[in-house]
Amino acid sequence: MPNNQLPKLFIPGPVDIAPETYEAMCQSMMGHRGGDFEALYSSIQPGLKKILGTDRPVYLSTSSAWGVMEGAIRNLVQKKVLNLCCGAFSDKWFGVAQSCDKEAEKIQVEWGQPIDPAAVRAKLAEGGFDTVTLVHNETSTGVMNDLAGIAAVVKEFPGVLLVVDTVSSLSAVPVEMDDLGIDVVLAGVQKAFALPPGLTIFAISEAALERAAGTSGRGYYFDFIEFEKNAVKNNTPSTPAVSLLYALKHKVDSIMEEGLDARFARHAQLNGMIHAWLTKHGFEHFAPAGFRSKTLTTIANNQNIDVPGFIKALRQKHHILINGGYGKIKGTTFRISNMGNESVESMQELIDALDDVVVDFL
Repeated sequence: MPNNQLPKLFIPGPVDIAPETYEAMCQSMMGHRGGDFEALYSSIQPGLKKILGTDRPVYLSTSSAWGVMEGAIRNLVQKKVLNLCCGAFSDKWFGVAQSCDKEAEKIQVEWGQPIDPAAVRAKLAEGGFDTVTLVHNETSTGVMNDLAGIAAVVKEFPGVLLVVDTVSSLSAVPVEMDDLGIDVVLAGVQKAFALPPGLTIFAISEAALERAAGTSGRGYYFDFIEFEKNAVKNNTPSTPAVSLLYALKHKVDSIMEEGLDARFARHAQLNGMIHAWLTKHGFEHFAPAGFRSKTLTTIANNQNIDVPGFIKALRQKHHILINGGYGKIKGTTFRISNMGNESVESMQELIDALDDVVVDFL
């Protein structure tokens, strides 16, 4: 069970875990090469498919999302990858592609700005690309990119596959893989799913599976063909984190019970509460209007407060933890999450605590 000495998490991940989720993880261990595991695996599939907006199998990888992000590069890039870079995690994907010895180019925008679909069209028109990577919701900057617009542009170029990281957006906003023609959707479960870290869910299109089958040097652990071979048997290529699958089953069932539309609306409402708080105290958004995340808020430190001191005081006085910014914008921004299990009541408790502490720093 959780350590009560640790603070309540309002960081962008991992987020707080519900007691019922911990309880779900405490079920008896099972062998993963038998009927009991296959029944568990298959029981999660219908809900996951609805959440990802796909009729394709949803694979379960015992890894962080970066494993599958690198795997997508190894499986799909035969010519050249275009990495769409607008923050710490999308920027890193470019470096990962290079480390995999793949030819890579990038569209780089300033942190805090979204990717322009027109710029994607112009770059792809130069030719030579077969894969595009996009971070839907850039967790470092609080920017939510125009997924539909970028997907539509990529589909103008036959043979170019689109890989999308939805780590901090999946289950909190609509992601329609099949309707948008996305080739890979992936997400770790420690953010909007509100599960412990260590599991990634992902789905791939038939075109991506065909591409992978013809790509050499895929490796084994993240080989898309191995995932597909095992998925038809309701299983995984390697030993799965069974306890996390119990938790995933519980969470998917609870998401289906809440209803996706209601879940989307709840995240938008809670996100708006944080937006109102920052406006009340004279802070500014780091992300521009129209491109702001619904699961977290990256707040510009335009008032030049002592961010580490503010976070420390909030933890000491109210047992609450927020984040002091990431990478090169650490300290010049701070981040507050509203994703996962949060409610109007829990967010109001956070806001009351923020109000109490921030007056000493303005």
